[in-house]
Amino acid sequence: MYLTQLWKFSRPHTIIGTSLSVLALYTIAIATTHSPISWLSIGQLVGAWIACILGNIYIVGLNQLYDVEIDRVNKPDLPLASGKLSIAQGTGIVTVTGILAISISALLGKWLFATVALSLAIGTAYSVPPIRFKQYSLLAAICILTVRGCIVNLGLFLHFDRLLTGADSIPPSIWVLTLFILVFTIAIALFKDVPDLEGDRKYEIETFTIVLGKLTVFNFTRWAITIAYLGTISAGILLPSSINTWFVIISHTILLGLLWWRSQDVDLDKKESIADFYQFIWKLFFWEYLIFPIACFVN
Repeated sequence: MYLTQLWKFSRPHTIIGTSLSVLALYTIAIATTHSPISWLSIGQLVGAWIACILGNIYIVGLNQLYDVEIDRVNKPDLPLASGKLSIAQGTGIVTVTGILAISISALLGKWLFATVALSLAIGTAYSVPPIRFKQYSLLAAICILTVRGCIVNLGLFLHFDRLLTGADSIPPSIWVLTLFILVFTIAIALFKDVPDLEGDRKYEIETFTIVLGKLTVFNFTRWAITIAYLGTISAGILLPSSINTWFVIISHTILLGLLWWRSQDVDLDKKESIADFYQFIWKLFFWEYLIFPIACFVN
């Protein structure tokens, strides 16, 4: 029972996204540096993954600690909101994971430490008063896209690149992936509040959904993701030496088609339909961290 609640507390979709990003950036580093896979590098991969997962749990857990009342309206099945985990238990989990994330990353390398430390600092500022960037739609979006879009991709690649080559360089393929994730994360950051309209309005959390309306945010989300896909396809054409052109074109065209096909069934008047589409967006996000490393390997 406790492990089940701990899993829910960790917000599984974010754990999956973090895990895939760590594995993808390690894979891309191997591919772009033409380095052999060694037990040392695999050990570093596992260590980085553990540090990032612990940091992930700290960030999402801290957010739940300060959003208990809101979550009782928006997400009543979450462990703290439902009472299946106590505030003391949640505080203990957040404290332990935060300390371990910082400690492990500090032992493994400066770039990993910088990645984890910056992510935790921004995650704290996002949730905790008096700063609580979450209260402000633009600042909340900037926090999310900064961590997911820039810090994770650039920091983790630099960590693995330094491990494999001793250098601190970022190839064009990583800039392409970072820009894709940056734009995609903007879409996630905006759309994540659409299912939570009721609770956010009740507790006066200013979100783009409240300011602009569900339909506007929904359409912006679709077009932002479309731009991300079209930009990556263009990069595949312009940078044939970095990523496999045809693989990028075909795979991203298929995913773009799936986005627009799936979006036709969304009923913005039904919370479950909105939430299902939000989870679908996360699945597209997951797929990018599977597809992009392959595009680098098969080039």
